[in-house]
Amino acid sequence: MDFHNAYDQGFVRVAARVLPLVLADPCANADAVIADVAALQAQGVALAVYPELSLTGYSCDDLFLQDLLQDSVEQALAQIVAASKHWSTTLIVGAPLRLGARLFNCAVVIAAGRVLAAVPKSYLPNYREFYEHRWFASGVGVDQLFTSARHSELTTRLAAEQTIALPGVPGAILGIEICEDMWVPVPPHSRMALKGANLLVNLSGSPITIGKAASRSLLAQSASLRTSAAYIFTAAGPGESSTDLSWDGQTFVYEMGQLLGQSERFPRQATGTIVDVDLRAIAAERRRQGTFDDNAREVVATVKQQGRPGDQPLVGADPSAGGADVSSSDNQGVGPLFAGDIGLRRPLARFPFVPADPASLAQDCFEAYSIQVAGLVRRMESIGSPKLVIGVSGGLDSTHALIVAARALDLLGRPRSDILAFTMPGFATSAATKASALALMAAIGASTETIDIRPAAEQMLRDLGHPFAAGQPQYDVTFENVQAGLRTDYLFRIANQRGGIVVGTGDLSELALGWCTYGVGDQMSHYAVNTGVPKTLMQYLIRWVISQKMFDASTNQVLTTILGQEISPELVPPADGRSMQSTEQLIGPYALHDFFLYHFLRQGALPSRIAFLAEQAWSRRDQGSWPADWPADRRVAYDLATIEHWLRSFLKRFFANQFKRSALPNGPKVSAGGTLSPRGDWRMPSDSTATRWLAELDGCLPKKEQ
Repeated sequence: MDFHNAYDQGFVRVAARVLPLVLADPCANADAVIADVAALQAQGVALAVYPELSLTGYSCDDLFLQDLLQDSVEQALAQIVAASKHWSTTLIVGAPLRLGARLFNCAVVIAAGRVLAAVPKSYLPNYREFYEHRWFASGVGVDQLFTSARHSELTTRLAAEQTIALPGVPGAILGIEICEDMWVPVPPHSRMALKGANLLVNLSGSPITIGKAASRSLLAQSASLRTSAAYIFTAAGPGESSTDLSWDGQTFVYEMGQLLGQSERFPRQATGTIVDVDLRAIAAERRRQGTFDDNAREVVATVKQQGRPGDQPLVGADPSAGGADVSSSDNQGVGPLFAGDIGLRRPLARFPFVPADPASLAQDCFEAYSIQVAGLVRRMESIGSPKLVIGVSGGLDSTHALIVAARALDLLGRPRSDILAFTMPGFATSAATKASALALMAAIGASTETIDIRPAAEQMLRDLGHPFAAGQPQYDVTFENVQAGLRTDYLFRIANQRGGIVVGTGDLSELALGWCTYGVGDQMSHYAVNTGVPKTLMQYLIRWVISQKMFDASTNQVLTTILGQEISPELVPPADGRSMQSTEQLIGPYALHDFFLYHFLRQGALPSRIAFLAEQAWSRRDQGSWPADWPADRRVAYDLATIEHWLRSFLKRFFANQFKRSALPNGPKVSAGGTLSPRGDWRMPSDSTATRWLAELDGCLPKKEQ
């Protein structure tokens, strides 16, 4: 495996293209396609897709029935087939093909000097500006051999809804439909996806009218999301007839509902969208979903019962199980695809839990905050409306939990004084965080108390015979956990005493790393509102709350101050008397850990692949998008060595601390990226080890130079 090669990492580079065409001149259009594919080949593109009837133009009307045009189409196809002998790129062009006494509107798949398949259009529009039944026959039920007496190399199977293995790219399965096929109630792409297709392709003519571009995008986005696939779309553009219509040359690619890329509309020159589709992510989503394969089996049974002529057997979703009608063994001749580092062409979020787009981020924050508040409200209503007991340190997590609690009481029409908020300074509590905690509790309107845990902690350390009690500066895990445990113990006893429940403050990132004290510690609570929120999202939730003016100006001022503070457990006194204990210096950057967690949890990705993605996302600070308001001094870059170091730490910590997650208190799932609740997204034995995961990382990373 070449670690830095996108194809070896499970990606495939696809191109949706639009070229200026010469109406009714197939050979001229073939020349343009040949030149374009040669350029795409140099860019590492494995699949190039051109619009419907791209060899003739969609707007030829009755010229489609002319023998000269049909002969020219076969000549143009022969030109492309001959040129393709030297390409690693597979291409799909649109062309009218003769079969018996009828003409079919087809997508022709060409690779390595062969026509692999021709897929006819199934559903022909014959309304408003469309009159396709005048020239073409529907491909439904057609399954015959197309041959050309004039060009012996043009021999292939012509069948609707066949799936085709993309040559040279293991696991890449094409499902092709043409224009109107996407718009019908039960489109062909649904059945092809159930047969294993993960690259759904639409060659479209599609003249443009107001609002149509948005409709196309919506249909394609929905198709890619429902089928857990990529959807590649290209529409006719410059060169088509403007007698009664106009054409916008729209191209885009969606992957499981996410827009990977799109081109400008109404081009005058060659244009298109070139992106890398993540085949492994698609496969992981289908496995995770489960219902995908269940649906495939049901459709298999229905098709067999109906016995419809021309239907291909529908099989399971795994391409390796034989889902393709044209297998990769039928498509030999293409050499090794695009070796070496060809980069990665796709949006890749540095912060997968934090959208870079401000509008999307605001929507995510609204939903996350509302989910947390709604979960807490429901729990309070179900157990008799208790008071809320919460420890407030002045850090991000307890701050956010406090404003969630305040909003919950607002919705229930109860005074915020029913929040029993406590600050509990220990041996390393700084004046700044204590001041922030007190100011926030007062601004919120909570009932505020301070409990100094140091006397109780000193007594416990003396009882344990700990060296600290004798004046020695030994700051070990016992020293830290005595403080964390006492804080939680106090909170639970206060809840018993005053008719309350303890609101947990720990977040998703801390649970992944085991950065919490087990049992009588910050791992435990009666209801944990933050367990679904990753650390990188936490600050944006607080920023969003400030922007919404849910609280008064004094509260917002305190929240802003807290956002600027160092993340710290404040358990160990600073050696120099000034420097605060830094969490990220101890366990690594939360930005990287959240990146690792997302791809580990959501996709089950290989450790080496997570490292590859992290290097792509984080190696250059000047490339890619940053979330809104991310401070300039924190826009850092990480090299592969740093990524590897912290990924190893993440894996070791994640496996070693499952026992803490197995005893996780109740709390709401917030992100589609997942949660670690043993009752929800994540079930794992507590005694498993990271050995195999670390070994995979060792075996696949580039060897260090001696």
